[in-house]
Formats: sequence, structure tokens, C-alpha cells
Amino acid sequence: MPLLALRLEVEAAAAEALSDALLEAGAQSVSIESPDAPRSVLSALFAASGDPATSLRRALESCGQANLRYTVETVPDDDWVRRSQSQFTPIVLERLWIGASWHQPPPDAQLVVRIDPGLAFGTGSHPTTKLVLRFLERTVHGGERILDYGCGSGVLAIAAAKLGAWQVAAVDIDPQAVSVTHENSRANQVAVAACLPEALPPGRYDVIVANILAQPLIDLAPTLSARAEQGTRLALAGILEAQAADVAAAYAARFEMNVAERDAGWALLTGTAR
Repeated sequence: MPLLALRLEVEAAAAEALSDALLEAGAQSVSIESPDAPRSVLSALFAASGDPATSLRRALESCGQANLRYTVETVPDDDWVRRSQSQFTPIVLERLWIGASWHQPPPDAQLVVRIDPGLAFGTGSHPTTKLVLRFLERTVHGGERILDYGCGSGVLAIAAAKLGAWQVAAVDIDPQAVSVTHENSRANQVAVAACLPEALPPGRYDVIVANILAQPLIDLAPTLSARAEQGTRLALAGILEAQAADVAAAYAARFEMNVAERDAGWALLTGTAR
């Protein structure tokens, strides 16, 4: 089926936040062209039955931005796939190599994760995703119980399983993300239990990660805190540096919080449960 591609120009400093907001508002995929230029072009993909204009309005409101001029065009599936393939390059970390099915990992790659750009957000290339992936590399050494809340494509959950986690649960409010996470975990030959929030069984975790946006993370503080026990490690991303203090305050009653790392204006908050 043909898809709808929304394109607009935005100040480069605001591109990442608006990209995430568009994904939250219903976009299936968002790419940023010329991210190092003063102004960037966002291309957001929507289903043929979607409403790009309404999604853009909601995204702009959530980012506190004024209305921007935009265009919407119909794009054949195969054209979008070729465009995605040309923009997605492998991610090389200390232990993890993350690439698509058409990439060839180097012979010395320790742990290979394959995630194709698709209908759920998360290939590993976004700065917020890389922040959490680096946290997982530092934290997961084998045998841990992991919860990935807001799993998207499942890249974080799959990476945790590859790193040796014993039990991995992945949660998303989007049924499509749950389905994609199941497919990607099978393709990577790891066990990940993906489900909607209401289907998550009772239990606590050694490590909890959530890469969403600042306000949803604040709203989720009671939910994620209830899944922790003493010593549980927490990592939160999708947070602009200016938002870090507010998000940290929402978790301070249960976790010792700090800004562990920064990347391109984004902050990684980490904490240890009391």
C-alpha cells in the first residue's frame, strides 16, 4: 500500500524533540535530513489512513513550538524502504553491533543485533537509544531480570538478551510495537516476552529501562517504581537536558537519581532503588 510522507523544515536544535513527538503522535517512522545544518528537514511516514496534519499539530503542541509549513505526499512502499536503507548505518558499541539485514557485521563483532527500519521506532541510531544501549553494556553481565518499558522495535530488550540477561520483558502501549518486538526477537534468536502494559505479569526486575519522552516518564514514575526492589538499576532516556531535573524529581522518592551521560542535547538519567 502507498504511504503518506509529511515533510517540513525545522530548526536543527528542535529536530530531535519534534521527531520523537511525531512518533508519539502516530508517525510510523521519522528521518532527519541535514542534522548538522542550521535547519533540518523532517520526513515522517504515516499509514495511508493516517492524518499527518493532526499528528503534526499534536507534536508541535507537545514540544511548545509554533505551527510550521509542511507538505504531504504519497510514497510507494518500496521507495520508502530504499530511502530508509540509505539513511540507516550500523551502530558499533563496545560489545554490541547493531545493523539491518542488508549490513554485514565485521568478523570481530561480539554481539550482533539486527533491526530493520520499520513500523516501530528504534533502530539504535537515535542518540537516546544509544545512551541506553551504552548503559546496558555497562550494567548487564549475565543473569539479570530486565524490563524495557516503551519497547518500540524491541532493540533495547533484544540487546539486553544478547548481553546475557536471564529474563527480558518488553512493554508498549502500541500493539504494533509489541508485534514487531516479537518478530525482531525471533529473528535475533533471543527470548523476549513482549506485551501491552495490562498484560505484564506481577514481578520485580534487576534493571528497568525506558526510552520514551519526559512527560510520559514522569507519569510512569509510580508504575516503574513498583517494579523495582532494593538495588534495582534504572535508566531513563528521551529526556532533553533541560527536562532532566523534573524527571529525576518524579523518581527521587524511590531511586537515587543522577545524570549519567549526555549526547547531542539529550540526557540519560540513571538511578539505584533504595
